[in-house]
Amino acid sequence: MRGCRQGRSVDRAFHPLPGTTLNSASSTLPCTIAALHLHPLKSCAGLSVREALLIETGLELDRAWMVVDSGGEMLTQRELPRLALVRPLMQLSDMVLRAPGMLNLHLLLDSAEGATRVGIWGDIVKAYDMGNLAAQWFSDYLGRPARLVRFDPEEKRLADPQWSGGLAPDAAGAAFADGFPLLVTSNASLADLNNRLAAREAPAVTMERFRPNIVLDDLSAWDEDNLGDLQIDTAEGPVLLRLTKPCVRCSIPNVDPATGISGPEPGDTLALFRSDARMGGGITFGMNAVVVSGVDRMLRVGQAATASWVND
Repeated sequence: MRGCRQGRSVDRAFHPLPGTTLNSASSTLPCTIAALHLHPLKSCAGLSVREALLIETGLELDRAWMVVDSGGEMLTQRELPRLALVRPLMQLSDMVLRAPGMLNLHLLLDSAEGATRVGIWGDIVKAYDMGNLAAQWFSDYLGRPARLVRFDPEEKRLADPQWSGGLAPDAAGAAFADGFPLLVTSNASLADLNNRLAAREAPAVTMERFRPNIVLDDLSAWDEDNLGDLQIDTAEGPVLLRLTKPCVRCSIPNVDPATGISGPEPGDTLALFRSDARMGGGITFGMNAVVVSGVDRMLRVGQAATASWVND
């Protein structure tokens, strides 16, 4: 879930959230990639990977597929939390989908069927239908008509220009992510949230609930709120990402990824301290990011990075 398109943007000025302590001793902050996550199917379970290729729309194969209804509109965990239990396994030439009570579905990575158009957050975009077998599999699992589609790589689906980080209008694009190529979070922020959950006698949650692509270490809790550019040192050369928009959270983090059942947490706890004035009071966790440079370079867990403060 990257920028659930809730909450209106009212002010892009620098506003540290309550309780945030800024590291003002330096204009840059060293950090490390602690984890990388792919979500091949929008709103289904993700994968933790050791490395991922950066392409124009984010990580290769991230949110490349999407489940749609009979009218071609996206289906997500917001209305169908059972999608959380659809788990992909990536193999050399195919993707295997598993779900409770279902036989495995094998999909060739280099195969699709007829061209179509589908709706996502008001955008109508080109895609390819994945065929009747995949459609029947999802229809049976969800108990309603559904089809599986793949994003057309020739399509240009652009990020909100107000939050494109100063890039050219056609340079900040996404596939079937909510609105941005990448979502960046930190382990320190998750640890702080879990401490607050424990104080309320609520169980801890995992990062899986927040569906990021890049998780950073060596930051203090909530540092990512106030970071701008993130330069990552790769073997092929530097990658430059720009953190542009706080990720406003909808109901998906309240869905337990192990059961597909929605509850009140961690949303209730986040609402106590994560209201962001930049997003009209929306409850945020993580930062959406765009790709400035470094396409076709490989991101790997453990790579060093340097971040700049947005108020510099």
